[in-house]
Amino acid sequence: MTDESQVTVVDNPDESRFEVRVDGTLAGFAVYDTDPGTVYFVHTEVFDEYAGQGLAGQLAKAALGMVREAGDKIVPLCPYIRAYVRKHSPEYDDLLLQPVSEA
Repeated sequence: MTDESQVTVVDNPDESRFEVRVDGTLAGFAVYDTDPGTVYFVHTEVFDEYAGQGLAGQLAKAALGMVREAGDKIVPLCPYIRAYVRKHSPEYDDLLLQPVSEA
């Protein structure tokens, strides 16, 4: 990834995942399940060739923003999303269906 690289995050509901792309190439994703009004984050992955570039954080921030915009709540089953929400508390506390446990 270069300074001029374009990073985008999109929701791909057909695949039940938010995707992070670098210059149009898939670089990682956050898989989710849904119930009406709730998004369950189950797995987040950034491909090895893109590791260490901050893409997981950009993916989490954008995905959580899209969930907020839709008026939904989250259940962060994925360890990365759970840690991200905890680290950025209280910014995302309003999205939680229930408080994140420390376990």
